Amino acid sequence: MNYLSVEEVTKSYGIRTLFDKITFGIDKGQKVAFIAKNGTGKSTFLKILAGFETQDSGNVVFRKGIKVGYLHQTPQFVPEHTIFETIFKANSPEINAIRFYEEALLHPENNEKMQLAFDKMDELKAWDYETRIKQILGQLNIHHLEQVVGELSGGQQKRIALAQVLIEEPDFIILDEPTNHLDLDMIEWLENHLSKENTTLLMVTHDRYFLERVCNEIIELDNETLYRYKGNYSYFLEKKQERIEIFEANVDKAQNLYRKELEWMRRMPKARSTKAKSREDAFYDTEKTAHQRLDKTKVDIAVNVTRLGSKILELHHLKKSFGDLKILDDFSYVFKKNERIGIVGKNGVGKTTFLDIIMGLQEVDAGKVSVGETVVYGYYTQGGINLKEDKKVIEIIKDIAEFIPLTKGKTMTAAQLLEKFLFTRDMHYNFVEKLSGGEKRRLYLLTILMKNPNFLILDEPTNDLDIVTLNVLENFLEDFQGCLIVVTHDRYFMDKLVDHLFVFEGDAKIKDYTGRYSDYRLELKEKESLEKQAEKQAEKLRNALPEVQTTVVEKTKNKLSYKEKFELEQLEKELPKLEEQKNQLTEQLNSNITNHEELIKVTQKLGYVTKQLDEKTDRWLILSEMN
Repeated sequence: MNYLSVEEVTKSYGIRTLFDKITFGIDKGQKVAFIAKNGTGKSTFLKILAGFETQDSGNVVFRKGIKVGYLHQTPQFVPEHTIFETIFKANSPEINAIRFYEEALLHPENNEKMQLAFDKMDELKAWDYETRIKQILGQLNIHHLEQVVGELSGGQQKRIALAQVLIEEPDFIILDEPTNHLDLDMIEWLENHLSKENTTLLMVTHDRYFLERVCNEIIELDNETLYRYKGNYSYFLEKKQERIEIFEANVDKAQNLYRKELEWMRRMPKARSTKAKSREDAFYDTEKTAHQRLDKTKVDIAVNVTRLGSKILELHHLKKSFGDLKILDDFSYVFKKNERIGIVGKNGVGKTTFLDIIMGLQEVDAGKVSVGETVVYGYYTQGGINLKEDKKVIEIIKDIAEFIPLTKGKTMTAAQLLEKFLFTRDMHYNFVEKLSGGEKRRLYLLTILMKNPNFLILDEPTNDLDIVTLNVLENFLEDFQGCLIVVTHDRYFMDKLVDHLFVFEGDAKIKDYTGRYSDYRLELKEKESLEKQAEKQAEKLRNALPEVQTTVVEKTKNKLSYKEKFELEQLEKELPKLEEQKNQLTEQLNSNITNHEELIKVTQKLGYVTKQLDEKTDRWLILSEMN
C-alpha cells in the first residue's frame, strides 16, 4: 500500500539547484533513509514533504487519511509553554484523557478531579497507552513536565520534539537527524523502538549503526541523480561500489570509442550521407558519455602536526562538583603519546565539564592539571561554532593563514585547502549565512585542523556532517600523529578511532575500559543478563522459602539455632522501623506533592518498603513459631 508519492519535485535558491525532478514512492512499513552530501538540501527536502516549505515544481502526495509526524532538525516551540503543554498538544481522546490524568496528579488533594481522571482512563482503556508514554519520557530523560520550554537547551528541546512525535503515534514518521543530542543509551533505545514498531519511516541521519539496524531501504541523491537500494547500510555500500565500477567501465569504453570516432569525424568530408549523419549523431552521444566525470572529491587534509614532547598532559587528584552533583573525585591520569580516548556517559554526568577542565576553561575544586610545553590543542565544541555570518567562506580561512603547512615541507593555499575540504571554487565567495548547518560545521572543523594541533579534543564532531565527510574525517584521524579525545554519540565513529574509553557512570565514578564501545556495551549487556538470571533464581528461592521453612519448623520441633535467634532479634528491631517508614511515605503520598518526578519516587519507595515489610513479617512469624 503506497503511503507517499513524490513526483518530479524541484527546488532552487536563486541560481543554486538543490534537487531537480526527484521522483520516488514509499509503501506502508518501509523504513527509508535519505542520504546526500551536506548542502544538497536534505533538510529542505524533508520540510517540503512535511509541508513546511514549498517546492518550485512537482507534487508530494500522502495517502488520504494517514497521520504524518515530523521531527525538525531544530524544533521551534512556544517558549512560554511548559513541557507538559508542549508534549500533550495532540487532540486524540486517549491523549486528552492522559493529559487530564497528569493534571490531576499535580493536584492529588482534589479527590473529585482525581476520581474523574481515573474513570476517564478506565473508560478509554488508556492505561497501557499512559504506561507507554511514561516509558518514552523516561527513556528520553524527560521528567519535570512543569518546566518552561524556553528555559531548556537546544538538546533538551530536540528530545521533547522526538517524544512528541513518538507519543502521537503517526502512521508515517519523518525524522531529521533523530540521534542528535541523544546519549548512547537513548540512541540504542530509539533504535530498538523504531525497529520493532510497525511504522513507516523516512529519515535523514549520519549514524551508520542506526542506518544499519533500522532501515530496510536507502535513497541516495548523488550528482542530482536519485538511486534506490533495497537493503540496509551494508547493502548500500556494496551496491554503490558496484554502481561506481560499472559507471567507470562505461566511461572508459566510451572514451576509447570516442577517440576512434573523433578521428573519423576529422577525416570525413563536410557533405555526408544519411548513414554518415546517423554515425555523427551517435558520435555526440558517445562524446557526452566519455566526458562524464564521477565526483571523487574527498577531504584530504595531511596538515603538519607539531611534535609532542615526552610530557603531554597529567591530571593529578582532580575534584570537581556543582553543589551535590559530583563530576570528579580524586581523578588522576597521565596521557601517553598517540593516545586515543573515547568519553561516554549519559547526558549531565560531566563529560563536557571534564574537557573544559583539560582546556583550562573551568577551574577544579582541588588537584592539578599539568600541560606539556609542546602541546598544541585543537578543541572542537558545539558552542564554539561562532563563524561570522557576514564573511565569505575564503575569508574565514584567510583570517587564520594564507598558506597552510603540510607534511614533507609542502604548503597549500587557503583556496586549495577549501577545495580539499569539499568547498568547490564556486562556494569560496559565498557568505557563511548561505551555508547549510553541515557545511558550517565542516568549515569550523577545518579552522580547528588547519592550526596544526597535536592534541585534538572533539566534542560531538559528527553532528550534522554527511556520511561522505565522516568517512574521510575518520581516515584523517586514523593517520593523525597526536593525542585524540572524542566525545560522540556516533558509535561507528567511536569504534573506528579509539583505543579505550573513559566511562562516566555518574557520581564522579569514571571507569577506564580498554577496548571499543561495542565491546563495552556487549559486556554490559551480558552482565545485565546474568544479574537478571540471578534475580529470577533468587525470586524463585524466595517464593519457595515459606514451604521450606514450614518443613524446617516441623522437623526441628521449635528449636532455633543461634543464627536464627540472632535473625529473630534483628527482625524485631527492623519491623517497627519499616512500619514507621510505610506510614511516613503514605502520609507523603496523601499530601500535596506537586513535583511529578517526586511523586513517582515516593510511590516506588512505598512499594519497596511494603514488600520488605511483608517479607520480613512472614519470616518473623515463622521464627516466632519455632522459638
